[in-house]
Amino acid sequence: MTTPPPNPRSDPNEPTAPKDRPARLTVGVVGAGRVGPALAASLQLAGHRPVAASGVSDASVRRAATLLPDVPLVPPAEVLAQADLVLLTVPDDVLPGLVEGFAETGAVRPGQLLVHTSGRYGTKVLEPALRAGALPLALHPAMTFTGTAVDVQRLAGCSFGVTAPEELRLAAEALVIEMGGEPEWIAEENRALYHAALALGANHLVTLIAESMELLREAGVGAPDRMLGPLLGAALDNALRSGDAALTGPVARGDAGTVAAHVAELRKHAPQTVAGYLAMARATADRALAHGLLKPELAEDLLGVLATGTEET
Repeated sequence: MTTPPPNPRSDPNEPTAPKDRPARLTVGVVGAGRVGPALAASLQLAGHRPVAASGVSDASVRRAATLLPDVPLVPPAEVLAQADLVLLTVPDDVLPGLVEGFAETGAVRPGQLLVHTSGRYGTKVLEPALRAGALPLALHPAMTFTGTAVDVQRLAGCSFGVTAPEELRLAAEALVIEMGGEPEWIAEENRALYHAALALGANHLVTLIAESMELLREAGVGAPDRMLGPLLGAALDNALRSGDAALTGPVARGDAGTVAAHVAELRKHAPQTVAGYLAMARATADRALAHGLLKPELAEDLLGVLATGTEET
């Protein structure tokens, strides 16, 4: 059975750096999007050897050339033929069919480590390859990728949502640590919930910030990014440290009049943002009330404003 060796950084007195040691696993990437080349580049720093990648779009070719220079772009089946460890970094909806196709065509080799990076799936999606003798791992980096070299640096300290068979837990942990990450074990049945939680925070945060910047420009702010940076940085830090205790603002205070003014202005200048504002305000009010931050006597008027705010005037 092919398994990666112990974490190269586990012995602080080890005299040789990863780049000075012989390569141990050949690495292939199927899907040279934003994630795959960065992970392969980080594995290369740990002493492994990227040997092949697949990518079709111009952006994929550029990413591979930047992060994996001298690594040839070949068809997906050829990636599997050359690599001991294959990173399947394709969209979630593509992954099941891709794995089935590899298994049906005999592209999967016994003992081959097959690693997907989907947040949604655990290892069950790799069952066709498992039946062909592959070793399945689900390693999802909880990070937003840019498709540039900065991603390799950002992997340091990044949490990975890991699902693996019991006999491969040490191998999964070693790979994550070699990439600079921290493994968080996610049960197969909890993968969708885990991924929903990340999407709720990270993906919706981008939407909220983009809308906030647009509204600030509408209000005459020349540098909305500079204005929001310190505010949002402090809010994020406080929320991570204190949870609901970090709630501030008119909703948490029960300032119904201020919230009503917000809704009126949004309806006038950016009606497309009203539904999102109201939904988040209601969620904030519920949490503030449940945690004793919003006084019950103020909540009634506030909730009334939020209830009527959906009615266009």
